[in-house]
Parts: sequence; C-alpha cells; structure tokens
Amino acid sequence: MLTTPSHSGSRHSPWAVLGWISFLLLLMAAAILALMPDVQGLRQLIRATARTSLVLFVLAFTASAQWRLWPGAWSRWLRTHRRQIGLSMAVSHAIHAAAITGFAWMAPVDFMAQTNPGSLATGGLAYAFIALMAATSFDRTAAWLGPRAWRGLHWAGMYYLWISFLVAFGKRLPQSGGYALPLMVLAAALALRLWPAARSRRAG
Repeated sequence: MLTTPSHSGSRHSPWAVLGWISFLLLLMAAAILALMPDVQGLRQLIRATARTSLVLFVLAFTASAQWRLWPGAWSRWLRTHRRQIGLSMAVSHAIHAAAITGFAWMAPVDFMAQTNPGSLATGGLAYAFIALMAATSFDRTAAWLGPRAWRGLHWAGMYYLWISFLVAFGKRLPQSGGYALPLMVLAAALALRLWPAARSRRAG
C-alpha cells in the first residue's frame, strides 16, 4: 500500500514490521476495552485509532519524499517498509471501523446524532480506497492490475485519504483547539510530499 511492491534485501523479513504494528494496535484496543467495557470505551477506541491511522498514513505518505530530501538510515528504513506501514494503517482503520460499528450497535441514537448520510458516503469511499490499495499491495495483485492502473489507484487513494483525514479532524476543531495539531501534521506532510517535485521543477 502506498508504494510499488518490491522485495527487501534485509536479513529480517519486512513483514515483521506489519506483524508487530498490528499486534500493538490490537493490544491497545484490548487494553482500552478492558478498562472501559462500554460505549465510552468504543468511543475512546475510535479516537485512538483515528490518531494511530493518521500517524501511519503520514509515514507512508511522506516516505519517498523523506528519502529524496534527507537520505539516511531513518528514511531508508521508512522507504523499505512503507508498504508494511501502509498495510498497518489499513489494520488500524479496520479496528477503527469495528469500533464505529460497535458504537452504532450499542448506541444507535447517539451514533446517528453524530453522523449524517454524507459522512457515511465519503467515509465509505475512503474505506473502499483503503481496501483496494491494501489488496493491491502484494506483488501478484499489483502485477495483475498493471503498473499504470496501480499508480492511478494508489495516487488517487493517497490524496483522497489525505483529504478525508483533513475533513475528519478539521470539523472537530471548533470542539477543541487540540485538533489543530493533526491539521498541522497533515499540512506539513503535504508540503513535504510536494517539495521535492517543486524543487526539481525550479532546478530544471
């Protein structure tokens, strides 16, 4: 997800990164629900996974740009593992979806008061992109789709998800100034992603 599938030359399987992040995400979910085994626990899990998904998305979204701008051990590791980080974001958002479903089932009135058909439609499209990008993040499925279609899907998906995160956090800004932080992170991520291309055009 978010990168052309490729094999790593590392002695350790890069898929261990996906396994460990997924384990930590599930551990976090279990801890939250164990401490708050009710609707409030589900709402807390929704908020927590929104943040973990944002962090993982930003890492995958900026991996190539970081490598081009600041080549080094960290950016090399990030570029090598960005496929697994992107898939980890899909795991985080799957837990997010499960928590939302649980909230809707346990407190349907509260759920409907906090959502609308437009949000459900745009959120559903975001999940469709996540599912398609995750499914085509493996060598065999990427080859079946073809390079041109693969690039188009992942390009559109990345920017749609960026907009989705921006809207999701932005509409909560009136509730708390703390939501300014994820908005600044998203703005910085977009600038970082576009900066190498803009610099190349100026150099040319």
